[in-house]
Amino acid sequence: MRIDAHQHFWTIARGDYGWLTPDLDPLYRDFGPADLLPILARRAIDGSVLVQAAPSIAETEFLLELARSYDFIKGVVGWVDFESARAPAEIARLAAQPALVGLRPMIQDIPDPNWILRPDLSPALGALIAHDLTFDALTLPVHLPNLLPLLERHPDLRLVIDHGSKPRIRDGHVSAWAADIARIAEETAAFCKLSGLVTEAGPEWSVEDLKPYVARLLEAFGPYRLIWGSDWPVCTLAADYDRWCDATDILLADLAPAERAAILGGNASRAYRLRA
Repeated sequence: MRIDAHQHFWTIARGDYGWLTPDLDPLYRDFGPADLLPILARRAIDGSVLVQAAPSIAETEFLLELARSYDFIKGVVGWVDFESARAPAEIARLAAQPALVGLRPMIQDIPDPNWILRPDLSPALGALIAHDLTFDALTLPVHLPNLLPLLERHPDLRLVIDHGSKPRIRDGHVSAWAADIARIAEETAAFCKLSGLVTEAGPEWSVEDLKPYVARLLEAFGPYRLIWGSDWPVCTLAADYDRWCDATDILLADLAPAERAAILGGNASRAYRLRA
């Protein structure tokens, strides 16, 4: 089964997408299942993981309602205020809905780069583990070193790094990011998403620009901890869905069929405990 492990829907009138402004012209409209379903059918993709795009419980409830209405949504990664004393209770309540497979604080937007190591987040992280949910780490390269002590404190936390932690592809920066990625892959059981790279490369990207970064991710995580996703519709800032799929085929062409199948669906099913 092929899975797009990272896609978004939003309705602008809901009003909680602080980052989504009119200057992001290609994205500043509603995106919903009717927009994505024809694309999934054309690319023979069986389902998706729907990921939060707003830091609100209301948006998480909105996504879970969509998952109840559309079978192709195999799981939802939502949001909870990890700093709140009510976080464990909120996690327990949301986890009662089968579609919820993970939670994602928007770490990249939090001013404190060490936020994830705050002791007061431990109850929320403990609840995540207790309810068998996955932690999506929306990080930048600067955050990578903190993932190691986080996983030392919470060794049972199932963690997925979003978008390869957004390496600075358009600037050609590889070495420091690659060293941190390699250490996390070697010392932990974390997964990593092969997604979002075209946006970091910029609108003039080529497959050749992506190859060094994908090679490092494959070398670090191997084919059984790397998870493919589109980051649609955000990816349309740099490429449409079809172009990213075509690039993926080239980037993974040297792998064995079983390895490609793992990256394109099997690993997502394991990392998120996806429903059939």
